[in-house]
Amino acid sequence: MKNLGLVHIYTGEGKGKTTAAIGLGIRACGRGLKVLMAQFLKGTETGEIPALKRLEPGFTLYRADCSFSKFTWEMSPEELKKAGEIQNGIFQYMKKAAFSGEWDVIILDEIMAAVNQKFLSKDEVIEFIRNKPDNVELVLTGRDAPAEFIELADYVSEISAVKHPMDKGIFAREGIEY
Repeated sequence: MKNLGLVHIYTGEGKGKTTAAIGLGIRACGRGLKVLMAQFLKGTETGEIPALKRLEPGFTLYRADCSFSKFTWEMSPEELKKAGEIQNGIFQYMKKAAFSGEWDVIILDEIMAAVNQKFLSKDEVIEFIRNKPDNVELVLTGRDAPAEFIELADYVSEISAVKHPMDKGIFAREGIEY
């Protein structure tokens, strides 16, 4: 019997959700599976980008063409509208890719933020989770996973923040947090 593609969620307030998803993707790539990862609401240069480039075409990262230099709470109404259009474009691209037959693993990094910010329809994401191709492994990351997503998932990992250097005034460090 062929293994069916399952649904994973990495959520919670702790550090490491994206890192866990990338780790799963690297493992899959190492076994010959094709991985496509989209990053929602992330536009700055991070350390995983050059590393993942070396794994192409087995592990491909898809990001929006524009850079998000502000947090959503800092954006004007026009910027929020544009950000929503971009996030929706990424989601539509990833849905099409999932059904193309080209990819074995689809990672939707920070999709929870895109849904919680109302850039994406929660119902549309639920429909995608329910109707994804049976052979596609689906990974979703981000804080505050909706209960409906958790109910549909096969794996749910809650990553909690017990301690964080930011509590001591140590902010994001290159190569560790970004």
